[in-house]
Amino acid sequence: MSKLLYIQSSPRENRSYSTKVANAFIEKYQQNNSNDKIVTLNIFEESLPEFSGFTIDAKYAIMHGQEHTQEQKQAWQKVEIIIEQFKSSDKYLFSIPMWNFSIPYKLKQYFDILVQPGYTFKYTQEKGYEGLVLNKPVTVIYSRGGKYEPGSGAEAFDLQKKYTELILAFMGFTNINSILVEPTLQGGPDTSKEILEQAIENARKLADSF
Repeated sequence: MSKLLYIQSSPRENRSYSTKVANAFIEKYQQNNSNDKIVTLNIFEESLPEFSGFTIDAKYAIMHGQEHTQEQKQAWQKVEIIIEQFKSSDKYLFSIPMWNFSIPYKLKQYFDILVQPGYTFKYTQEKGYEGLVLNKPVTVIYSRGGKYEPGSGAEAFDLQKKYTELILAFMGFTNINSILVEPTLQGGPDTSKEILEQAIENARKLADSF
């Protein structure tokens, strides 16, 4: 039995294009893998730890090889719980809307919690940075109001997909699948309906082999 962790990063829930496509993916995946466990993490409903006070002090204590104080230890345990939930999963699904050409701020906070030395990456003088989350597939569903395809002149504004793939690769992911839902605004309602239907079809096909 495998565990699929679904990270939902839109507060719009079922009104969200990325969530709708993710729901179709999960439905198909469950049909094919009825014994697998699916855990949904809605980051807008989670109480994610802030990197301030004892938490940030605990991070730097680790980086400098220092022991944690009791207060730092308690604060850092909250970070470790989130990292453990992530690393203990076998497969991953993200649904990500574009916000101001990038990702929602809560997802950025989630990534900032995950990306920690000794947990999801390491550094050595010989090899530099190496990811520690290895041999696990991830599917990312991106929705955006406009089109940012190569050659469009707008590709430089796409910091959503670029950043997400950079972070995932930094943690060690090499099997990264992408589904684009675009444009959800540009082109009008008929266009958005058509691209949503196509994205759902692509998601179901990908779920068959995930």
